[in-house]
Amino acid sequence: MAKALDAGPPFRAEHIGSLLRPDSLTRSFRKHQAGEITDEGFRAVQDSAIQDVIQLQEAVGLQMVTDGEFRRASYWAHWIAAIDGLGVSQAQFTFHDARGNEQEFIAADCVGKLEKTAAISTEEFKFLQGITDKTIKVTMPSPSTLHFWRLDKTIEGSGYNSAEDYMTDLCNIYRQEISDLAALGCSYVQLDEVPLIMLGNEEIRNAVRESGDDPDTLTDLYIQSINRIVSVRPDNMTIGMHICRGNFKGKWLTQGGYGEMAEQVFKRVNVDVICLEFDTERAGGFEQLQHVPADKKVVLGLVSTKVPDLESPLVLKERIKEAAQYIPLENLSISPQCGFASTVAGNPVTLADEKNKLQLVVDVAKDVWK
Repeated sequence: MAKALDAGPPFRAEHIGSLLRPDSLTRSFRKHQAGEITDEGFRAVQDSAIQDVIQLQEAVGLQMVTDGEFRRASYWAHWIAAIDGLGVSQAQFTFHDARGNEQEFIAADCVGKLEKTAAISTEEFKFLQGITDKTIKVTMPSPSTLHFWRLDKTIEGSGYNSAEDYMTDLCNIYRQEISDLAALGCSYVQLDEVPLIMLGNEEIRNAVRESGDDPDTLTDLYIQSINRIVSVRPDNMTIGMHICRGNFKGKWLTQGGYGEMAEQVFKRVNVDVICLEFDTERAGGFEQLQHVPADKKVVLGLVSTKVPDLESPLVLKERIKEAAQYIPLENLSISPQCGFASTVAGNPVTLADEKNKLQLVVDVAKDVWK
């Protein structure tokens, strides 16, 4: 029999992390960047918006909450701000949409030896501890996120002789961050991972080779890096990994099923939970779930955050039933496929759409896992 709805993490109804910023917050981001409001004034707006979004999550019936990533310009920007030696520069990849439009973006760039000089996620967590009794999920970019978009151009002129040396220092910061969160009582951390699924796309693999890197070597390095950082988690901390195809204003970085990467990544990465995108045909079928070990849980990302259309509850239940052919129902949960706003700009959906989709996830979970 499947576990009760609220027996997590992972919970039967989940969401990935980021939520749409209200207009007051997006305006404050712009004003703060322009120097028109103080740090204290900006934080007050963030505090208020986070209190509201916690109430939203609790109202729809979620048992886990995040702060919506409301203190971040993007899902990885707070790491750049807190670590000396990191900056930003143009990425070597672009986002795409179904009409063939492309969108450039900036990515992490290493300009010197790494040193953590400020809080990364701990202050976010402490604030939430004071306003909710639900399980708090802390999201963070995977280590590969701070390397892959520029490949080895990331470390040109940094003082690091290799990607391995750079990742070693980066992983030491991650290990300290996870240990600091555990000391505060954090029991749920999620790594947002994009490069590993990109490295399963043959077109991208060829582009990596043309840049002078080896896609298989990078895959090994990124898996080893994740395993190194999660090895410090205590027994009472659950760590999930969200495998994402890219999420920026409704656009994506890669497409295709989990394919050949599934067996290697699902089995080798030492996380407790794998959050997978299955919202469109671009994501492929459920067959690769057969490679998920029995000791790992899977969150099925069946509800799209990229479009406003509300999915059918009957279709979602049927899809969960299909997935359960490859992995036991008691090892499954449901969520949106990704966050609603990986950056301040957010996806092309409304706050009402977001609420309806979160409510749908909760309602379907209650019906499936009674």
